[in-house]
Amino acid sequence: MISRRELPHFIILLQKIQHSMGKNSFFQFKQFRINQDQCAMKVCTDSCVLGAYTAVETAIHILDIGTGTGLLALMLAQRTDSPIDAVEIDEAAAQQANENVKNSPWSHQIKVIQQDILQFSQTTLLPYDLIVCNPPFFSNHLKRKHSTQNVAMHGEALQLPELAQVVSTLLASTGRFITLLPPYESSQLEKNCFDYGLYKYEELQLFDYIEGKQIRTINSFSFTKDSTPQTKTLYIKTSVDGTYTDDFIQLLKPYYLNL
Repeated sequence: MISRRELPHFIILLQKIQHSMGKNSFFQFKQFRINQDQCAMKVCTDSCVLGAYTAVETAIHILDIGTGTGLLALMLAQRTDSPIDAVEIDEAAAQQANENVKNSPWSHQIKVIQQDILQFSQTTLLPYDLIVCNPPFFSNHLKRKHSTQNVAMHGEALQLPELAQVVSTLLASTGRFITLLPPYESSQLEKNCFDYGLYKYEELQLFDYIEGKQIRTINSFSFTKDSTPQTKTLYIKTSVDGTYTDDFIQLLKPYYLNL
């Protein structure tokens, strides 16, 4: 039994737990909300960077491979009127993505498709000007208990060579493929893309903080070979104390509530 003296501390603890649960179950952006309680992979900073960094101005038809919660599709829809197909193999994740899209200002613009992207690539006749993907990674790490997390993180549903093949099939001749991976997996995908005539023309190296370790790479590919791909860097924080850099603030300001 909780004593009267302990009750205020218990209430504070309960409020913290409730706040934490609410925070994990959804993520509120300026113009839309991502519910994520049915998805193995939650909203994370590097995915948000990918969505904000990807240029959409010249894209007429857009494809999001492995949309998950629908995050990337919604971030792109905020900056373009072009139609977006969001493909997701997991039924629960696809349902949640569809819910997030329906509750957004762009429900008429985004189509969520619950299907294996390999099957999708064999049936669709539409070439895409822009393909984005935050693919499975950590293939060498220990597998997690839940199978949905294994699919999302270990590439059980889609291997990197298969991703390169799918993109080469679905991408328009003048199209762009933008993807985010850890550095090692990114170098592996670059080799896979090369095998299918896709060449890297730009690389964004993403660091958690200045003088920290590179955590992710955003690579941009096309069918046009460029002997000198452009390399850029983005630091999320100024230091481990959590202060965002000016570049990060400028990039995510259209999306994050508190920027």
